[in-house]
Amino acid sequence: MPTLNNPPFPAALRLFSVVVIIVLIVGAGLFFAPVLVKPRWPWAVTPFNARFLGGFYTAEMAVMAALLVWNRWSPGRLVLVMAFIFTVIVSVASFINLGYFNFGRKAPWLWFLVYLASVAVSGLFLWRTRGRPSAKGVTLNPAWRGYMPVEAAFLGLYGVGLLLLPLTFSSFWPWPIDAFHAQVYSAIFLAGAGGTYLVWKSAPREELLVLGLAQFLVGLLAILGLVITDAVVHRIDWTATGTLCWLALFGWIGISGAFKLYTASGVFSPQSAS
Repeated sequence: MPTLNNPPFPAALRLFSVVVIIVLIVGAGLFFAPVLVKPRWPWAVTPFNARFLGGFYTAEMAVMAALLVWNRWSPGRLVLVMAFIFTVIVSVASFINLGYFNFGRKAPWLWFLVYLASVAVSGLFLWRTRGRPSAKGVTLNPAWRGYMPVEAAFLGLYGVGLLLLPLTFSSFWPWPIDAFHAQVYSAIFLAGAGGTYLVWKSAPREELLVLGLAQFLVGLLAILGLVITDAVVHRIDWTATGTLCWLALFGWIGISGAFKLYTASGVFSPQSAS
């Protein structure tokens, strides 16, 4: 994409992205090496929560890496909007549930420092660029144009439900979820809703690719983490209605992401640019 239509990000923002990726590597450790990372996490996490969080942080790490690779307004706009939504919601949930944190340790202080800094940096940059139009996009076919607002609405409504009525909206999950974790997980759905809405309104190829990658990894790693963890603890009733609904939910997210990746690989051509 020409630089004129898709300018690069400031060097300071790229440096901040590197710092965030380093932090996310620690979070991804909850998926790949939970025994090592769990004792150092800011609060106590159960095996299933650890792998679920680790899977999401792995997906987020891949998205931040995409920002480093392209380092331009597209897909940076999408990444920063989703990061801002996620960090704001998680910060609010953390402040509401301060009892989960032992401030006699360093980890909780670092948690709040990283998240509040992320909110400030992404929010400030988005505010300063609020008048900048999106990069030149592609024309989505009618099926995608009709589907994406439905996806954004569903993700958004479920995210709001987890945030406001956490125990009710997480009651079908395969493992027990307390209010704090449900509210933290609401940020995943709300960030996804925000990203899907942006791509629906204007779909630069890079943003469609990044959103597809994020959703594919979230769905895949959530299900894979459940399988790996249950192979050790044997707590999941795989025939329960709630479990099947949960698998359908994250399977849908992953498949939707895969289709976005496939679509992005073929839609970007001079004839499809809008």
